[in-house]
Amino acid sequence: MIKSKVILSNMLWKLAERGGSQIVSFVVSIILARLLAPEEFGVISLITVLTNILDIFVDSGFSNALIQKQEVGQKEYSSVFFFNIGLGTVFYAGMYGLAPVIADFYGRSYMIPYIRVLSITLIIGGFNVVQRSLVAKRLEYRKFFYSSLGGTLLSAVIGIAMALSGFGVWALIARNLIDKFIDTAILWFTVRWRPSLYFSLKKLKPLASYGIKLMGSGFLYSGTNNLMSLVIGKVFSASALAYYEKGRQIPNLMVGNVYSVVQEVLFPVMAEQQKNKESVCKILRQSLAISAYCIFPCLIGIAACAKPITIVLFTEKWLDMVPFLQLWCLFFITYLVDSANLQVIQSLGRSDIFLKLEIIKEILTVVSILVTLPFGVLPMLALSVLERPIHWYINAAPCKKLIGYGFVEEVKELKSIILLNGLMGVIVWCVGLLPLETIPLLIAQVMTGVIVYLTGSVILRVETLKTIIKLAKTLLCI
Repeated sequence: MIKSKVILSNMLWKLAERGGSQIVSFVVSIILARLLAPEEFGVISLITVLTNILDIFVDSGFSNALIQKQEVGQKEYSSVFFFNIGLGTVFYAGMYGLAPVIADFYGRSYMIPYIRVLSITLIIGGFNVVQRSLVAKRLEYRKFFYSSLGGTLLSAVIGIAMALSGFGVWALIARNLIDKFIDTAILWFTVRWRPSLYFSLKKLKPLASYGIKLMGSGFLYSGTNNLMSLVIGKVFSASALAYYEKGRQIPNLMVGNVYSVVQEVLFPVMAEQQKNKESVCKILRQSLAISAYCIFPCLIGIAACAKPITIVLFTEKWLDMVPFLQLWCLFFITYLVDSANLQVIQSLGRSDIFLKLEIIKEILTVVSILVTLPFGVLPMLALSVLERPIHWYINAAPCKKLIGYGFVEEVKELKSIILLNGLMGVIVWCVGLLPLETIPLLIAQVMTGVIVYLTGSVILRVETLKTIIKLAKTLLCI
């Protein structure tokens, strides 16, 4: 059994990796947002929507299959390695050839070279699937820290330098390519594994039976998640897409770090404990409570302070982004709860259930997009927010049967945290109505939120606060 200190240590390294790279990326994006126009960010978003979807196929679900499978040898690793590189190359060739068609679809012929260059990330991504799986399986997340932060820092310097030199969209493209390349290169030097000259479809078959369902789930999720971006890019303006994508960035920064821990650290831990349902249930309960206690107030607080945050970070030319930022904060509220439930299903080897859940949820998403399309971008996003509790219920339902802990139990576990965050959000929003200058107003809102949340936690005797304090003491002793 994996010791709790090992789990906590790897969580700490994963948080450092995600937090460090995300904070640097966020600071860089702020600088670039001041140097470049919203339209330029929108053009890159149109391309990355497509490459993100294709990345799901490049991985093919094999990374999680390698982690979940108890016994994996060199032949399986080598077969997956060459398969991923081959698939990445095929997809790049497709993107290169179809670049004129894609650019014509959006009515922007100047996008052709952008598409052909940025799509190189599809090939690069195929080179690190096995390395990333090995790091997760061995719980060596320190190596992720070095690779991720190294790529982020170097790409940040080059991206900013190119933006200052007037390269425009090419600055954003160079930043993406260099980040991916350095990340992969460092993993190759730090992870002690090299492929053999071996490839076998027979070795891939057992992994594919598990991984292909996850790939299908990932494609459905990524496809419908990016479908709105595709629709916005086609029907509306590049600026509207930039506000939509940039509004997602701040809450995604908050949630992405914790989500990464839940997905990449807890999954291999749960996979090892898959025969002990009580242990899996305990891990789920703790991850839900801690994630909710830490992330809910951040998202609610950002939503309540959206206007001053936007002015301070991005300047007033991005003010149209404010309602997008607020809605995205509400959208991400249940994101970690969803992911924790899905990790349980995935770790127990039930990728079939995983796929069925994604089909149901993505049907709902497509219907909501079609219903709200005539009304504009904001109504589309607003309905997506209203769907989130339904997604929570759908993801939690199988966990009730698998480990005896489902939606009702989760709501009861988190009810005090939910009520406390609702109260804090109302108070912080009311403070925002005071006639103060932007920066003093933002400081007043943040301080009020912190005081209300911590005081409320003590008054309501929220047990999660005590758990976090105990975990913090444990981490200090590692």
